[in-house]
Amino acid sequence: MAYLLGVVLFALAILVSVSLHEAGHMLTAKYFGMKVTRYFVGFGPTIWSFRRGETEYGLKAIPLGGFCKIVGMTPQDDDVDPADEPRVMWRYPVWKRTIVMGAGAVTHFVLAIVALWFAAIFMGLPNPNFPTTEAQFRAEPAVVSLAPCVVVENAARQCQPGDPASPAERAGLRNGDRITAVNGAPVASWGDMLNVVRATPPGPATVSYVRDGAPGTAKVDLAAVQRPPLGNATGAVGPVSAMGVGLAVQKPTMIKYGPIDAFGATGRFTGDMAVGTVHAMQRIPEKVPALWSAITGEKRDLDTPISVVGATRLGGEAVQNDAWQIFVMLFISLNFFIGVFQLLPLLPLDGGHMAIAWFERVRSWLYARIGRPDPGRVDYMKLMPLTYAVILIGGAFTLLTVTADVVNPITLFSR
Repeated sequence: MAYLLGVVLFALAILVSVSLHEAGHMLTAKYFGMKVTRYFVGFGPTIWSFRRGETEYGLKAIPLGGFCKIVGMTPQDDDVDPADEPRVMWRYPVWKRTIVMGAGAVTHFVLAIVALWFAAIFMGLPNPNFPTTEAQFRAEPAVVSLAPCVVVENAARQCQPGDPASPAERAGLRNGDRITAVNGAPVASWGDMLNVVRATPPGPATVSYVRDGAPGTAKVDLAAVQRPPLGNATGAVGPVSAMGVGLAVQKPTMIKYGPIDAFGATGRFTGDMAVGTVHAMQRIPEKVPALWSAITGEKRDLDTPISVVGATRLGGEAVQNDAWQIFVMLFISLNFFIGVFQLLPLLPLDGGHMAIAWFERVRSWLYARIGRPDPGRVDYMKLMPLTYAVILIGGAFTLLTVTADVVNPITLFSR
């Protein structure tokens, strides 16, 4: 029941976001005097509608988005009443058309930023100082967390019966001990400890540590394991020593902020999210083979793109496991991604319409400077093949991600 509730709540949140996107177009268009004839939530048959002024508002049967009809978005629109000609969108100055077309994406950014600000206060945001890269982890103090065993072969798996116990645990080390030396070789960081332990032959070793501010030593019988070279997971596997510990990071993963400090935290996180979103979009083509592999039965890579269906399923999982932080961050990330995606200079996206408007403006300015007549507006009909290609590629990718999310979904929680 909790999973179903989460799915419904996330789907409703997406529907509200898309509806507000279209409302952004509508409100800015009306403000500038453009004629908006329809604003609907959903697609398909009309369930309910009413008319206020010159606009019909309503709800349609298929809740997969929404739309608003602005009269005369392009000169090629053939459904314009002659009386509406002075108010068609394409006749307005380029800056007004830019605001109207960009209002949808801006709405998503506003939703994401407002949600981030509230999350920073009531749930917390990821600690910007928490290590996320190998170099950052290696720079952390060598504070250990005892492993339950040592996996001898080079394999990323859980402990199994027959695996040797952790040498550190057998020697009496505890969670939270900070390693300072191994056989007299000083250790200042987690990276130092890895280097020193792997360079020490398997067998007895003297490990110095600090526990609750007091120094101590322990005799640890280092285990012989198979591992690739540090920093090169694909390198040749060789015999090295292991102590049976992991890194215990001493920094919180999430930080809550006051209402004022939350503005700065929101700004920093938004910047990080912008960079991450652009990088993720750049890597989409290289992830297509992994999506296909997931559909054909291979293990789903957690780094593969997901569709709205996948995001909704993850929202259901988050609620089922009482992980509301994940639910909120999914909502924030999805809105930010949609906002960036809509600004791409491709038809039929909002960014495509803005790009054409500014192309027309710059072209007219250049022609005026060289004494040539204004070439006028872009013929959208000539761009239809490119538009259809974008729709076809986008539709195929959407079908691929939706299929992967149905037959082999990403899951954040073990079942």
